[in-house]
Amino acid sequence: MEKEMIIVLDFGGQYNQLIARRVRECNVYCEVHPYSMPIEKIKEMNPKGIIFTGGPNSVYGDDSPRCSKEIFELGIPVLGICYGAQLMAHLLDGKVATAPVSEYGKTEVEVDTASKLFTGVSPKTICWMSHTDYIEKAPEGFAVTAHTPVCPVAAMEYPEKKWYSVQWHPEVMHTQEGTKMLSNFVYNVCGCAGTWKMDSFVEETVKELKERIGSGKVLCALSGGVDSSVCAAMLAKAIGKQLTCVFVDHGLLRKNEREEVCSVFGEGGLFDINFVCVDARERFYSKLSGVTAPEAKRKIIGEEFIRVFEEEAKKIGAVDYLAQGTIYPDVVESGLGGESATIKSHHNVGGLPDFVDFKEIVEPLRDLFKDEVRQSGRELGLPEYLVTRQPFPGPGLAIRIIGEVTAEKVAIVQDADYIYREEVDKLPLAERPSQYFAALTNMRSVGVMGDERTYDYAIALRAVTTTDFMTAEVTMLPPATITTAANRIVNEVKHINRVLFDYTTKPPATIEFE
Repeated sequence: MEKEMIIVLDFGGQYNQLIARRVRECNVYCEVHPYSMPIEKIKEMNPKGIIFTGGPNSVYGDDSPRCSKEIFELGIPVLGICYGAQLMAHLLDGKVATAPVSEYGKTEVEVDTASKLFTGVSPKTICWMSHTDYIEKAPEGFAVTAHTPVCPVAAMEYPEKKWYSVQWHPEVMHTQEGTKMLSNFVYNVCGCAGTWKMDSFVEETVKELKERIGSGKVLCALSGGVDSSVCAAMLAKAIGKQLTCVFVDHGLLRKNEREEVCSVFGEGGLFDINFVCVDARERFYSKLSGVTAPEAKRKIIGEEFIRVFEEEAKKIGAVDYLAQGTIYPDVVESGLGGESATIKSHHNVGGLPDFVDFKEIVEPLRDLFKDEVRQSGRELGLPEYLVTRQPFPGPGLAIRIIGEVTAEKVAIVQDADYIYREEVDKLPLAERPSQYFAALTNMRSVGVMGDERTYDYAIALRAVTTTDFMTAEVTMLPPATITTAANRIVNEVKHINRVLFDYTTKPPATIEFE
């Protein structure tokens, strides 16, 4: 039976892979491709539908990305999102112009619930807007199906042709009924059956790894986090003792994390693998001395990681592959997932040095979102506490310390973070955020402790709820939890006299601080 598919054409939007994830949630296979994908290739793939992403450009700009108008002659349903909506209007002889009033953030939109796209959607619904241009006039044959006070064509459609567009981003969590809208497009417009499941992902990937690696040796960068652990488990199942996992203590780990990782993955742990623990704390501190720019810190850490791995590889003999737990959000946010602009470099993607002393890099989780990685971990038999572990960035506390990284600052944020997580973990599991941590600001302020004046640092607490880590809502923790954590941090952690709480969603902020 032929696999039904939706393809996403990327016009430079940051949420391109997130659109694909939402479609996959509808049990329909989805792939992301550049906007320049040839028409013949699209015909060959025979998708059930096409989705245009958002993007940072103006459709009327000379150098703006555009697809061929021929795409509308294929008889395939098309959904345009944000820039994609404006592009549809522009290509089909509507009018796109600079909006008198830009819209950014959560916006109440009035929709026509008679539209197939808005079946079951509230007549007034909250959507995430992010645009300075707008569709001033819909093309001939199109009906306007949504509006806001300042955006007269917030959605439009030509149902006979199966062309639909929305000015907002239905793929992000901030759009309350966005998943329902995408599901309506997939099922009501494209006529998909929803037959795709990822049950066989692990089995297929293990088979592919066996074939690709053959008798080669693999060195796996193991942090002990969800991504690297699932990556290691998958490789262990595929190649067994051909795998050596290296854990690097770069001095930027959470409190007691080295000990915890070694107990799980080291001798007597859960896995029958070759395991090496490298103490490189002083090496990393020396390299990071005097460095304050976030991107510079990421690049340095990425470089040093690879150098450590190269050295370990030489100790164990010939190593053919470096394995990493890179996942979709890493790729997207590093600007390597199509046309998207770079937000930040991840140590295991954009932060890699140009020269790597391995034949090839293996990234078996590169096409998965975090929730899919967790599910893969369960299928591999990993314990639930490991599968549900909070994400921790490769550069570690370096990106939770604003400014220069020193051993003293690391100790401060380790202690503060440990206290905060300890207090949050007292909440019932259902009430805990997806990710919560403490970060050390470079702000110093006056305080009074006892009878003495102090001039010390401020700690920032972060708590967010998310399913995909591409967008996130702030978690409103109980006041007692925050107050207790703040009091403990000020009283128990040296050089802290103030605690702040970060109320910013993603977007516009990232989940991490740098």
